[in-house]
Amino acid sequence: MSEDAGLVTAAALGEAETVRRLLQGGALPDEPDENGSTALYRAAVQGHAEIVRVLLEAGADPGREGGDDHEGLPLCAAAAWGHLDAVEALLDAGADPDRREDVERTGMTALHWAAANEHLAVVRALLARGATPDLGDSAGRTALSHAAGHGSTAVVRALLDHGASPAHRDGQGRTPADHARPYAGRDIEAELLAQAGAGPGRRVTVRDERSEGGDVRIVAEVRDETGALRSERRLGTGHAEILHLLEPRPTPADE
Repeated sequence: MSEDAGLVTAAALGEAETVRRLLQGGALPDEPDENGSTALYRAAVQGHAEIVRVLLEAGADPGREGGDDHEGLPLCAAAAWGHLDAVEALLDAGADPDRREDVERTGMTALHWAAANEHLAVVRALLARGATPDLGDSAGRTALSHAAGHGSTAVVRALLDHGASPAHRDGQGRTPADHARPYAGRDIEAELLAQAGAGPGRRVTVRDERSEGGDVRIVAEVRDETGALRSERRLGTGHAEILHLLEPRPTPADE
C-alpha cells in the first residue's frame, strides 16, 4: 500500500506493520477518516484481531462508535461477523458487552448481533463475559427472540442454558416462541425464494449449509445479469424444534 495511506485504511486492509509504523510515527489511534470511520471499527469488522489489539494497546477507545450510518460499535461489528478473536480482544480491553448501538434505530448489543447471525462461539464468549441474556433491543427483542426467529437451535439452547427467559415479551407483546412460530413446518427454501424476489436481471439460487452449531440453514443468493452477488439471505430450519424448547408442555396435573 502507498506510504501516505491513513491509519483507517491500513487497519481495514489488515496491514499490521503499517498500523504499527503509523502509530509509532504519531498517528492517533482514534482519529477518524473523512467518513468518520475509525481504525478500530474497520479492524473489528474485518476480523483483524492482531490490529485490534495493537490499536487498543495504543489507547484506542473500545466503546467509540464508527461515524457513518452503516457503522456502530467495534464489538457489535466483530460479533455480527463472528470474529471471535476480535471480540475477545475488545472484551479484554473493557468493551461493555451490554452496550447498545444506534439506540434510536436498532439498539442492538453484540449478543443480539451474534445470535441473529448464528455465531455460536461468539454468543458463548459474550455470555461467559457477562452479557445479559434478556436485554432487549430498541423493539424489546432479546437475543433469544433473534435466534428463535432465525431458526438457530444451537444458539437458542446456549441462551437458555445461561438463563434466557422464553417468557420475555418484546414491545409488540411477542415472546421468542412467537418469532419462531411463523416458520415452523414451512418450506424455508420457498420462503427465502419469495423474499428474495427474482425478477428481470436477477437470478436467485439456494443452497444448504451448516451453521457453527451444526444446524442446517438455507442460503438464498441474488445475482445480477453479470453474476455479481447483490444480496444474500440465510434462515435456519430449526423453528419447530425451537418451539418445542420454548413452549411449556402440559404436565400430568394440567391434563
